[in-house]
Amino acid sequence: MSAQPVTTAPAHALEGRVALVTGGARGLGAAYVRALHAAGAAVVVADLLEDEGAALAADLGDRARHERLDVTDERGWERVVGATVAAFGGLDVLVNNAGIANSAPIEHYTTAKWDAVIAVNLTGTFLGCRAVVPVMKAAGGGSIVNVSSVEGLRGGERLHGYVASKFGVRGLTKSLAVELGADGIRVNSVHPGLVKTEMTTRIDADVVPIPIGRAAVPADVAGAVVFLASDASAYVTGTELVVDGGLTAGV
Repeated sequence: MSAQPVTTAPAHALEGRVALVTGGARGLGAAYVRALHAAGAAVVVADLLEDEGAALAADLGDRARHERLDVTDERGWERVVGATVAAFGGLDVLVNNAGIANSAPIEHYTTAKWDAVIAVNLTGTFLGCRAVVPVMKAAGGGSIVNVSSVEGLRGGERLHGYVASKFGVRGLTKSLAVELGADGIRVNSVHPGLVKTEMTTRIDADVVPIPIGRAAVPADVAGAVVFLASDASAYVTGTELVVDGGLTAGV
């Protein structure tokens, strides 16, 4: 097995920046919040999980706050973006992380299942991008990081809505990158593979053919998000950053 990662973020890489992370109260989202904060950013934890979101923000201190957000709610987006600007003076980084998954064989995959996952994963990402662009344009630029998946690069049995939504996030990212580049707004997608979180506890990483030899931990992906949020990636837009330990590299 390969060595575990050193979970550090570049000091001061995001000093003076303001970031908003959806689904930021726990799991991968919380790792993104902590990494962005450690890199110097003020961070808004946007999540329906009020107790967990508020606890995370309180733990981080003055440069963090929680805002309740249902990513499928257009007015909710307007309110949270406004609250972010009012609290911290701007909004430089959006991490569209909120997502859900469901599964069933196609003949039993209901319209309700489809609609639910598309609404959160794809429409929620679209609404977030649309909501922050005016603020970023006024500021002269920004970075949008859309969290897709390796299932945005390949098919997945029984995961029809999830796969379609994550491919959609990947495509939306590219169209926005083309449109917004002249405004100084970079838009990229991150594609995690198997990550150790509460959602993946039933998956045995030892039987998954990951060349690096282990599942990711949230900090592995968080480092990629900080990179895309920072000036270290100033010439990177419209691309997929795959963080899967080589899982999709082979046949």
